[in-house]
Amino acid sequence: MSELRKISRREFMKRTGHAGGGLVFALTFASACQPEEVAVGPAAKATASVAPNVYVNIRNDGIVEIYCHRSEMGQGIRTSLLQVIADELEADWDKVEVIQAIGHEKYGDQNTDGSTSIRNQFDLLRNAGATGRDMMVAAAAQMWAVPASECVAREHAVHHEGSGKTAGYGELVETAYGMPQPESAAFKARKDYRYIGKPMDTIDGRAFTTGGARYGTDTVLPNMLYASIERCPAFGGTVTSYEDAAARAIAGVVDVIRMPEPTSPPLFNIQGGIAVVADNSWSAAEGRKALEIQWDRGANAEHESQAYREDLIASASAAGTTVLIRGDADIETHSQHEAVYYTPYLAQAPMEPPAATAIVNEDGSCEVWAATQDPQTARATVAETLGIAKEQVTVNITLLGGGFGRKSKPDFIAEAAWLARETGRPVMVAWSREDDIRHGYFHSASAQYFRAGMDKNGTTQSWLHRSSFPSIASTFAPGVTGPSDFELDLGLLDAPWDVPNMRIETCDAKAHLRIGWLRSVCNVFHAFGACGFVDELAHAKGRDPKEHLLEIIGPARKIDPAKDAAKYTNYGHDLAKHPVDTGRLSAVARQVADMAKWGRDLPEGHGLGIAVHRSFVSYVGAVAEVSVNENGKLVVNELWIAIDAGTVINPDRVHAQLEGAGIFGMSLTLHGELTTKDGAVVEGNFDSYPMIRLSETPAKIHTHIMESDAPPGGVGEPGVPPIAPAIVNAYFAASGNRVRELPLRKAGLT
Repeated sequence: MSELRKISRREFMKRTGHAGGGLVFALTFASACQPEEVAVGPAAKATASVAPNVYVNIRNDGIVEIYCHRSEMGQGIRTSLLQVIADELEADWDKVEVIQAIGHEKYGDQNTDGSTSIRNQFDLLRNAGATGRDMMVAAAAQMWAVPASECVAREHAVHHEGSGKTAGYGELVETAYGMPQPESAAFKARKDYRYIGKPMDTIDGRAFTTGGARYGTDTVLPNMLYASIERCPAFGGTVTSYEDAAARAIAGVVDVIRMPEPTSPPLFNIQGGIAVVADNSWSAAEGRKALEIQWDRGANAEHESQAYREDLIASASAAGTTVLIRGDADIETHSQHEAVYYTPYLAQAPMEPPAATAIVNEDGSCEVWAATQDPQTARATVAETLGIAKEQVTVNITLLGGGFGRKSKPDFIAEAAWLARETGRPVMVAWSREDDIRHGYFHSASAQYFRAGMDKNGTTQSWLHRSSFPSIASTFAPGVTGPSDFELDLGLLDAPWDVPNMRIETCDAKAHLRIGWLRSVCNVFHAFGACGFVDELAHAKGRDPKEHLLEIIGPARKIDPAKDAAKYTNYGHDLAKHPVDTGRLSAVARQVADMAKWGRDLPEGHGLGIAVHRSFVSYVGAVAEVSVNENGKLVVNELWIAIDAGTVINPDRVHAQLEGAGIFGMSLTLHGELTTKDGAVVEGNFDSYPMIRLSETPAKIHTHIMESDAPPGGVGEPGVPPIAPAIVNAYFAASGNRVRELPLRKAGLT
């Protein structure tokens, strides 16, 4: 029998010939740091360093350690965060090192979700750098006995202009020791930025491409066990009986353990099931296959996706709860147009499924290594699961092989911690692809009804929009049967249309699965429906879709949805700082249309489609060129995306995020669909839940960043929503056939 053992990515690269010159990239990289926190303290004499704040530690060798408190999952936050702090700190980029922070409230919000890392924390990060700079200036002024106002920080040193004296940051550490930590400091002028707004290589690039990066499944601890868990196929179901003799007979299997029963509501708790723990992952998986389990599938045993689709459409087609009203949407008009749009359940399906390793120590404390987007929630969940204080839990954040919202839910981390306590040994829980797709927190299925009324000149005078989908809130509270307040912000209440009579309603929908958030959340289906329907109106009126889109957006103005709605939170921002600005939305529409040379002659069977959407306080426009091949299949030939995200930190990362959003959005549009039967998700791997293949991707994806000095908006999520409507609108232009339901493969178009 072959030896079963875990090999590192580095060893794999060597064994397969990809190291030592096998691959050469003409790129430059800063050194990549391992994702772990090292101990630093404020006492310079003991540690030869000084910490102006929790994010910055300056060593006497001149190296500046910057703590990244957000999770790196390919978006480049470990680089962009450093750019902001290092710029304000006046640090030399070659003397900066990143340290991955553990999960701890001292760092503030650590939830890497909702496109918030820069959008919500730009000023906090700038302040971390600026206060460090001021501490260095104060230390130099004290050392030279001169006023601080006569000193200036520049290029990793402080300079006294009058005497010409210069002291590097490392030289100032001993003097800075014991000085008060500044709480705030003035920010640099925009014109003086050295790193902010500049394209820079990701610091982890070499590690990503050579196998040196450490992900959740790369964790190895002495005496570690591996667990594979069989969970009830239907959400909320429980074990009635099981036979484990065959599983225990497999070499390497150590134990078979019944997990805690699922809770209602599910929260981020363990889902129940039977765990097989073994000395290696292969034995754990084989033991799991040998289990014989009888299930009580519970209240959701009869959930079936096609019937549920009909229920959602019926719900959206009837009067719902009014959440925004402006004028009289039932006003009599010259003509009317109506349509129903539908999208199915979706899975986040990151390339790396959820993985976590935990150890419970003799004193009852727990340490975790996990691919998590939200280490503080993970910390609290583990503490509750084990019945210990939060202070007894340490969460170490590994790199994430994608996340898209799935890894902000720490149920898999709770499983590892609970099994570690039960076995008395370190335990890794690594979900399989099938586990991830069948047992995750799913993006809602949705149905939307639209009705518009036009006067005799074709001007839209009334707009009715109803939305029905199971709410994320159902995961956290009992009895939730309709959209929650925060979900109404996501492309519904902030409708930008210049229509005098508008009513928006929400309709009931009961959840039968764990509902969670996926990249861009409800904006995905709201943009698909609204932008598709606007395109329908253009063709019904005989208008050019781009010109009609600009017309229905109307003149540049700032909309306050709260005037017409009971509640609007604007992604947690003050509307004065981040208004709903139709001028910026129109600008990205014009920009992306110009990029695509809208109005040009196209080959026979080709069409252009356009869509725009505001989400996470950024504005994105997309144009797709599609064609229909000789087999009647849709081909996306080219894609253009423009974003106004306000102040941009690293343009390279923004371009990459837009390109990734285009690919992600295309996967959802062409293929994304989960179905259920007897309460269980049918699909289980990429053969049945496919991503787009290289052969399906456009020849070119063009991206553009609008120049802006507005506060930063989101970047990771806003590129996704306009992709689907741009593609289906282009398909109509090419074929004359209107698609109102995703995915396109369901209609035989892929």
